[in-house]
Amino acid sequence: MRPVVRFLSDGLVERIVEEAREVLCKLGVQIYNVNILTRLADYGAHVDTEKMHTLLTDEIIDMALSTVPRSFKLYNILGHETHNFSGYNVYFTPGSAALYILDSKTKKTRKPKTDDYIMYAKLISRLENIASQSTAFIPEDVHEKISDSYRLYLSLLFCEKPIITGAFTAGAFAIMKDLQLAIRGTRQELAAKPLTIFSCCPTSPIKWSDVTSQNVVDCARYSIPVEFVSMPLSGFMAPVTLVGTLVQHTAETLSGIVISQLTNPGTPVLYGGSPAIFDVRYETTPMGAVETQMLDCAFNEIGKYIGIPTQGYISLSDAKQLDSQAGLESSMGATLAALSGINNISGPGMLDFENCQSFEKLVLDNEICGMALRMIEGIEPKEDFPSVPHLEELIKEKHLLISNHTRRHFKKEFYIPGPTIDRASRKRWQEEGSVTLWERAHREVEKHVREYTPSRIPDTTKKDLTKLMEIEARRYGMNRLPQISP
Repeated sequence: MRPVVRFLSDGLVERIVEEAREVLCKLGVQIYNVNILTRLADYGAHVDTEKMHTLLTDEIIDMALSTVPRSFKLYNILGHETHNFSGYNVYFTPGSAALYILDSKTKKTRKPKTDDYIMYAKLISRLENIASQSTAFIPEDVHEKISDSYRLYLSLLFCEKPIITGAFTAGAFAIMKDLQLAIRGTRQELAAKPLTIFSCCPTSPIKWSDVTSQNVVDCARYSIPVEFVSMPLSGFMAPVTLVGTLVQHTAETLSGIVISQLTNPGTPVLYGGSPAIFDVRYETTPMGAVETQMLDCAFNEIGKYIGIPTQGYISLSDAKQLDSQAGLESSMGATLAALSGINNISGPGMLDFENCQSFEKLVLDNEICGMALRMIEGIEPKEDFPSVPHLEELIKEKHLLISNHTRRHFKKEFYIPGPTIDRASRKRWQEEGSVTLWERAHREVEKHVREYTPSRIPDTTKKDLTKLMEIEARRYGMNRLPQISP
């Protein structure tokens, strides 16, 4: 039996969805994109182009919900299936778009460079419990106008896993689409085997900027999956109550689904988000707060009620170092997210309110993810009945270490973590140098990068990717890209 946790009753879920629909139909949504407003008007929405505002209708919402896929799959660079976003299937991916990394040598934050990103991509390629990569942080050694496409470019070069990405400018989509086409070959193949998911974020309360709404449209035209990342802040940019915040989150996400499905019915989407409470003491948005984690799990229930696969920013920490707080918040979030069945769990590696990525934390979080994935497999009998023969053998042999039953099921029944997790006796731990968590995690980072296997995409494809990226860089005055080490 798969263990499951829930926070909302069926009746409460239905009421939240009803209220959100009423908000969209009576209060409406601001969309700063004339073409989208025109399309909505064609479908019967009341549109005020002067105020960039529209009132949706139940018919429009129903139409969008009738075409949005109930599941979809994701594929790696080589075209092999890696994700099946359906039911309670769970996958982990690093958090995205951090401005800083936690330097492994100084343990201080700094702005990352190209070499850091390459190291990250190599590391992610070897972390078995993190199913996809993300464009995790922003290298400072390229022009800001190409930072979105450049991160995608490096990810495609150095790691075969599919990518969670996004664009902060409307102009970035074209090159990011072309980079994907260089991998897949044709628009049809890209639609058949998507290798990215774009994060598209409405603005609270209930708004879509020109850039983010255009990203939704552009992705829909190419059948590129999107995850809607609504970010209401309880008590600040949303009602202080969790239910009130969920109503707003639902309205914002439904409005994104409408934009997507009216552009291209059947475009895959994830019902996602990154809501948080607002801590008035420090004027911060704690992602590790228990109420924030409850919001993530709850909106996941709403997404499942609507019938759409889900995403959530959870399993991350507000701590500034790899410390006890980081472990507490990340492991609690991963556990709740897995038990809730959030399909795409974003967060591993992140610290400091989504501002910082840490390689050492990624290694630790990989173990946390492994434990969470084992947990949701639940407890099932494996040749356990009848029990008398096993216990007879135990009484006779005094142990079951080498019994046939043990050897058949040991590796599947137990999750065995890597060296980052200390399970040695105190005596052995002391004999081996009393190595700290940070030191163990750092050793694993170095080992994974040292043992990295290069991506198997053809060299000709790598050259095509580089040529596309160089052309884009020259558009913004960069005559050459940073030197890339193999």
